[in-house]
Amino acid sequence: MGRSGDLPRELGRARRDGTPDDTGCVLLHVDMDAFYASVEVRERPELRGKPVVVGGAGPRGVVSSANYEARRYGVRSAMPGTRARRLCPHAVFLAPNFRRYQEVSRGVMAIFKDVTPLVEPLSLDEAFLDVSGALRRLGTTPAGIGELLRARVAAAHGITCSVGVAATKFVAKLASGMAKPDGMLVVPAAEIIDFLHPLPVSALWGVGARTAEQLERIGLRTVADIAAAPLPRLRRTLGVAMAEHLHALAQGRDERTVVPDAEEKSVGTEETFDTDLHDRAQLHRELLRLSERTAASLRGRGLRGRTVSIKVRFGDFRTITRSRTLAVATDVTHEVYETARQLFDTVPPEPVRLLGVRMEQLVVTARAAEQLSFDTPDRGWREADRAADAARSRFGSAAVAPASLLPRAGGSPDSRGT
Repeated sequence: MGRSGDLPRELGRARRDGTPDDTGCVLLHVDMDAFYASVEVRERPELRGKPVVVGGAGPRGVVSSANYEARRYGVRSAMPGTRARRLCPHAVFLAPNFRRYQEVSRGVMAIFKDVTPLVEPLSLDEAFLDVSGALRRLGTTPAGIGELLRARVAAAHGITCSVGVAATKFVAKLASGMAKPDGMLVVPAAEIIDFLHPLPVSALWGVGARTAEQLERIGLRTVADIAAAPLPRLRRTLGVAMAEHLHALAQGRDERTVVPDAEEKSVGTEETFDTDLHDRAQLHRELLRLSERTAASLRGRGLRGRTVSIKVRFGDFRTITRSRTLAVATDVTHEVYETARQLFDTVPPEPVRLLGVRMEQLVVTARAAEQLSFDTPDRGWREADRAADAARSRFGSAAVAPASLLPRAGGSPDSRGT
């Protein structure tokens, strides 16, 4: 589905006027506005009103988030940082602080779950809610709950969110995008077709640039065109599954329900380097940095993982993965790194463009079995990690780091790989 920035805001503004009928519109999609950038501006009030971009550092950096002042210049998330700087050279570019964003996200999701237990997070900054059970308890309407959520998020966390209210998940997500920034859009159940059909095909869930081009080649440019197209024609162009999926959405059919607390399948992080890295010791240090971030993310979410996976992209864009499953699930930085390093040492010694570390086969920490054996790693590593997490939480992400990542007296990081 097209990004919210690609959706026609004029239609959204028009539909926000008046008090639409929200009967039966018990599905909400709540999306934080320019989440990372908004959190940074909250932390640094002097940046308010200025274009702010999170990420995008270095010649290969990618924009993670841009506030609306920056978006006026055409800056968008997932855009190469070099292009963002050309479009808006006076923007303030900031490095992301994922621990802070995770903390704010947990607070926001707690607000949602205080209203309804039926919350399905999609990422740190957005979620679907089914509020059918909360209407009588709160004595209000779906739109009333939407306004309540917006007010509580702003009061508790100093950031804004946009809300889509509809009878289906797909339409609710479209509506929140069209309500941005800091708005709410209700799509009455009886008006779903009128709402959908003028939209471009890129608004449909699953239509990226390539699929949109395929559809345009056969003359299908709007959602109405998809709805009116014979299914056999769509199947010949897109395949059976995609054709039937898009045809149903175009006719306003979406049977999916809100699935609360869906278990995460993996947690990880990756980094594209400004220049290809050749030195193995330096690559080991980058693996340690990524392992530390991944393990900290596991601990922050109360998870452990059994399978360590690495991703390596070479200078010629060839990409390979390696993985190993441990006997016991872990959230310990040292254990994640040691396994990742052993996997990496099997990789050909070629220039590396990107490295990633990911943990899979996740279990909730409270359910993770502690297998005691003679070869069980020293539990002191876990206590050290927890102490480091506490220090970072209190003093910032740079407060504690592995010794091999700290600058030496000569100004460069230690060349050791551990």
